[in-house]
Amino acid sequence: MKSSPRAAPLPPATISEIDGVRHLHLGTPWVQGSMRIGKPRAIELDYVQRMMVWLLLRPHETLARGHAVQLGLGAAAITRFTRQVLKMRTTAVELNPAVIGACRAWFHLPRDDARLTVVQGDARAWVADAAHAGSADVLCVDLYDHEAAAPVLDDVAFYADCERVLADGGVMTVNLFGRDASLAKSAGRIAAAFGAPRVRSLQPTREGNTVLFAIKGADVPDRATLVERAEIVESRFGLPAKKWLRMIRELPAEVAG
Repeated sequence: MKSSPRAAPLPPATISEIDGVRHLHLGTPWVQGSMRIGKPRAIELDYVQRMMVWLLLRPHETLARGHAVQLGLGAAAITRFTRQVLKMRTTAVELNPAVIGACRAWFHLPRDDARLTVVQGDARAWVADAAHAGSADVLCVDLYDHEAAAPVLDDVAFYADCERVLADGGVMTVNLFGRDASLAKSAGRIAAAFGAPRVRSLQPTREGNTVLFAIKGADVPDRATLVERAEIVESRFGLPAKKWLRMIRELPAEVAG
């Protein structure tokens, strides 16, 4: 389990492999994360790639100087990318020690060093800690339990704490998925914390994951800036950034208020 507001037995981490891709599970068939074995630094899953849309929202020349935080480790895809490819200072917060152990044993997660800190703890408590206020330039939120029915943390207070964790101009991306998830309700809560004009969604993946992003205290860049940055991201990192541009949507009026 990536994070939980209640005390409960934590499920074991299990591994499967098919067609050169290794998958992380938490005792169920649901995939919690994946890695192509021959390309461990690449981001395999479509929705996880889309969570990197924040690369379009920050000045390209400052990326490596920032601090990236992930709430929910999954198979450590974003953590590996920010720490090893972007060379950013990176913090990952994960409740389940079995997930951390599996990532280090099977998913190329490095040991902690000057650029990487993996915290075994609760995501809600971490973002609520005043010591972390203003400390993150990027915050990626992907918090699901072993049943993947809905986000484990998805309330206004939590998103308000996420907003406080970000530095001015910082960006949060959130994965929304599950049979009990409500995109409109979650988007409304994020808009309440960040302000609706600073929140956008991407079209859902075929599997049903919808990624939202929110910027703290800044406007979404204009189209020309986004196009320029997409060219750079695609050429440097091989991510489908120009495709992301076609997916970005403003929140519906009834959600934005």
